[in-house]
Amino acid sequence: MSSRRSPPPAPSSAFLPLTPEECVTRAWLPRVGEAFDAHRHGVDFVFVSGDAYVDHPSFANAVIPRLLEGKGLRVAILSQPSWHDASAFRAFGKPRVAWLVSAGNLDSMLNNYTAAKRRRSDDQYAPGGHGGLRPDYATVVYAQRCREAHKDVPLIIGGVEASMRRLAHFDYWSESVRRAIVLDARADLLVYGMGERPLLAVVERLQRGERIEHIRDVPGTAYAVGKKTLPHFVATESHSDEAPWWMRAPPAGVVALPSYGELHGDDAVSKRAFAVAQGIFHREQNPDASPVLYQRHGDFTVVVNPPQQPLSTQELDAIFELPFQKAPHPGYGARVVPAFEMVKASITIMRGCFGGCTFCAITEHQGKRVQSRSEASVLREIADLSRVPGYTGVLSDLGGPTANMYRMRCTSPAAEQVCRRPSCVQPSICAHLGTDQAPLTQLMRKARAVPGVRKVLIASGVRMDLAVRDQRYIDELAAHHVGGHLKVAPEHVDESTLALMKKPKPAVYLDFAERFARASQAAGKEQYLVPYFVSSHPGCDVDGAVALAEMLKAQHLRPQQVQDFIPTPGTPATCMWWSGFDPATMRPVFVEKSARGKRKQRALLQYWLPDNAPLVREALREAGRADLIGHGSHALVPGWDRVDDTRFAPRKRR
Repeated sequence: MSSRRSPPPAPSSAFLPLTPEECVTRAWLPRVGEAFDAHRHGVDFVFVSGDAYVDHPSFANAVIPRLLEGKGLRVAILSQPSWHDASAFRAFGKPRVAWLVSAGNLDSMLNNYTAAKRRRSDDQYAPGGHGGLRPDYATVVYAQRCREAHKDVPLIIGGVEASMRRLAHFDYWSESVRRAIVLDARADLLVYGMGERPLLAVVERLQRGERIEHIRDVPGTAYAVGKKTLPHFVATESHSDEAPWWMRAPPAGVVALPSYGELHGDDAVSKRAFAVAQGIFHREQNPDASPVLYQRHGDFTVVVNPPQQPLSTQELDAIFELPFQKAPHPGYGARVVPAFEMVKASITIMRGCFGGCTFCAITEHQGKRVQSRSEASVLREIADLSRVPGYTGVLSDLGGPTANMYRMRCTSPAAEQVCRRPSCVQPSICAHLGTDQAPLTQLMRKARAVPGVRKVLIASGVRMDLAVRDQRYIDELAAHHVGGHLKVAPEHVDESTLALMKKPKPAVYLDFAERFARASQAAGKEQYLVPYFVSSHPGCDVDGAVALAEMLKAQHLRPQQVQDFIPTPGTPATCMWWSGFDPATMRPVFVEKSARGKRKQRALLQYWLPDNAPLVREALREAGRADLIGHGSHALVPGWDRVDDTRFAPRKRR
């Protein structure tokens, strides 16, 4: 498994190779007519990705290859390959170390389908924004083609799709509980989360000559064993006549989850078992305290090691200072990659989120602990934006998963090491959480002062329950970092639904809105909040949807876009949607699953649209709120029942 060879010549392109021809130019592959020399030729890794190759730190198919490149390794990128046969997977030859497979920056099913399960025609991560360039369940399909091309090469899967499907999970698009993805992909190893640290540990051991099937104890990884093999926490079977290891009590630091056989059905018992398994999974995300988890799948066992330790500031700085070109690969020509256009003038200042929103994948993927870059690294990257084509001196964002968690963390190391609380801010802000926003305010000021910078906007979501703790932050935000509108995400107003979401109560949004309005007025600016709401989230019934519509009317808000809840793999909210239980408490949860019920909730969020009036009236009558039908100032819809409300409205008397 060694990749030792003569030092490679300097690359002829600043981009990593996307085609075999580029590998030939680098002398990684032989020219036409030249014999293959094992000492000089070959690539160490082929990184298979469902995204276009954009050499930018927001794209995993740039970060991981750049990181490996920095270790002197050769990485070729196989971006959005044709998956109907293995031909494209043989283009770079046999990888010397391993295949690396990722569906991309999003789960492939979320990328390919809408909430109504209609196939999308676009893809924000594809050249030209055209859909159809990645398969459904891309990780599994790509892995199968890798095996067909070179079956004896170690296969490592990662990315959001692999992270969130690392155990048995509900898949909304097939309406079923699917096996852990490491089994369906037949992968040797799964790297979950932001994979830099565990992947480097695995690669180092592969280069030392260890076999992939012996690398089982790396934090941030998962793997599967069959009935003839043992997980790494079982040394050996002591007696052949004893019960197999999985029928014994697990050793200390190991927890067994309900098996796939117990939870994959759609009956009440299976769904309860599913919620129990998911509750353990979501609780055990602390890298200092989490046990090894395992789950039986018939004759196979899936083992998930504890999460990796968060990166230090120095490690995170080093990643963002890799030699990214901050552009799509030139092979795409004039075809724009929409996702890059959204981030090309943005700066990521931190990773992770301790909010614990149940519909969000960040806790299980990036981790609960916030990892922040240094001021110096951020400011260097801002200064370097001048080389990005089209940069006008306006930063589109300075943030991360949230806008205002920079340098926040637990102030009690002892508490942090044992904490299993899924959210540091809900139902109340933890007394141990440091919420000082002065470091962020200082960074915002310094960013504005970088030569060539005309404006620094904040587009990442502002965590309002943290913001209201520091009026100085709100003042700074309103005076210098809003371009007329600031997007915020109260999500809902129904308190029981918000509690299940782990989002703050409506009073927090109203408090923030008032503070922001005052700060904008003091700055002499006319600025508005653009709130984001979601319909049909688990826990929200028609009464909750009516309450949200009433609030929208009272606040004179008319959201132009409404997002229906999409059950994405691995999140607590998806567990609620499928099982009908809150995995944190095991209490029953109402879930609106009927198509008409979903349409009514969505219509209530846009009650003023004439086409929505019949559904709104139906919902109001169902909720016993016919008082909101009519022509009074409090009414949501007029009282007639014709579809074209504007045409058949009652005429005024002369």
